[in-house]
Amino acid sequence: MSIVMTGGGTGGHLAIIKAVKEELIGSDLIYIGSQKGQDRAWFGEDKQFLQKVFLDTQGVVNQGIFGKIKSLYMLTKATLQARKVLKASNAKVVFCVGGFSAAPTSIASKLLKIPLVIHEQNASIGSLNKLLRPYAHTFISSYEEDSPIHAYPIKKEFFEKSRIRDEIKTVIFLGGSQGAMAINRLALDLASILKEKNINIIHQAGEKNIEEVKQSYRDLGIEAEVFGFTTELSSYMARADFAIARAGASTLWELSAIACPTLFIPYPYAAGDHQYHNAKFLEEQGVAWLKREGDITISSVIKILDISMKERSQKLQNMIKRDGTMQIVTLLKSF
Repeated sequence: MSIVMTGGGTGGHLAIIKAVKEELIGSDLIYIGSQKGQDRAWFGEDKQFLQKVFLDTQGVVNQGIFGKIKSLYMLTKATLQARKVLKASNAKVVFCVGGFSAAPTSIASKLLKIPLVIHEQNASIGSLNKLLRPYAHTFISSYEEDSPIHAYPIKKEFFEKSRIRDEIKTVIFLGGSQGAMAINRLALDLASILKEKNINIIHQAGEKNIEEVKQSYRDLGIEAEVFGFTTELSSYMARADFAIARAGASTLWELSAIACPTLFIPYPYAAGDHQYHNAKFLEEQGVAWLKREGDITISSVIKILDISMKERSQKLQNMIKRDGTMQIVTLLKSF
């Protein structure tokens, strides 16, 4: 019997599957995702999965009337394909992390009466997970008190590189592999001040912006470590004493696991404003700062940089549990 994992489109969803599947050693694993989005880039060559299926799907939300009709037709066709895969693989449970990639397999699981386990990454529940929640065997959220599992599934390397920060010697700016213009601008506006304070800069500028941002630092006469996509994000985070970042779920919890105090600047157009609500959850715990893009000023950031990071860093280490991944693994193996 197999464990089927589904969902994605974006790295935030796919990071959950990656963290969990790496601990499911010895289990027969199948991945069903979409031809669109980042699914194939993440798992197309992954040998841990006995089978990888990438269906032709697209999101239904934010489509016009004809786009919705096309999406629903594609969803119906993909659901029938997913149903065949589930039957042929004798699936015992489906693990869904949301995103439009997850819809066909999740619906097929209910048609076949296969238990569906959903992991919601964000404080504001995604549209698909909200729709599927009443039909799920188990619904997991790190933000809800009644969730059977509270710990967020994070790769072990982030915990292994965790340390208590105090004085800020290095700041990391994280706009994601695609970059964030607001964070790029803020980093360059702060660069001269950081240099005066002898603070080093690590900057994830986005693949398309690397050369432009590097040149901007050169024009300022400032040395900065600039990168786009990386498989070594935990190493970059580990070297930083403070972060300024978007508040996608994976970034938020990875920074927390590595105990790096952070000023979160949520992407203002995220569905359901979920990045704001993610960061608000940590701000209310007294372990992070939160500012809207329009509320950021240089002086407000400098004021934060002058604060000792030790208390928040220690709180993060005590607050973030290491066993989120293993709790999910234990649950999936129990079916």
